[in-house]
Amino acid sequence: MQTNPHSKLGKGMMIAGWTIALLVLTSIFARFESSQNNPNQQLEVSHAPSGEIQVFLKRNRYGHYVLSGKINQKDVTFLVDTGATNVSVPEAIADQLGMTRQGQGYVHTANGRAKVYYSTIQQLTIGDIELYDIPANINPHMDDEEVLLGMSALKHVEFTQQGNTLILKTSS
Repeated sequence: MQTNPHSKLGKGMMIAGWTIALLVLTSIFARFESSQNNPNQQLEVSHAPSGEIQVFLKRNRYGHYVLSGKINQKDVTFLVDTGATNVSVPEAIADQLGMTRQGQGYVHTANGRAKVYYSTIQQLTIGDIELYDIPANINPHMDDEEVLLGMSALKHVEFTQQGNTLILKTSS
């Protein structure tokens, strides 16, 4: 029995079509999932004539405030953590950012006591809010892709929550 060459071509085209469709759907789903975890990839910012800057953060579906920002002019993802004394940077991210270690110590976390390295962030940017010389910890025990935005940064801004929105406010 001979097989029709057009039949093989048709099957190949159908397989290729389904493969492309699955890749496109996977890409769309990945973007959707990312926006669900970090709804603040494009921050809403307002400037008052008095020089006050406000950044509006939306809560994600897990109830957290996750946002895109910068450390030393390099993109990072922050997780707002008012229970953290300092900004806490996972070691892998700190190495990518070129952060220097300035001694070591221990901190108490939700997972218990952890050894960290002290550091300073020269510039931390949230929307149009820029903060300088912010104390930070480099944490070798964090595997996350998110930097914990602790009180060493948050104490420089006023923050209020209204419904599912957290408003960070400072004057320039």
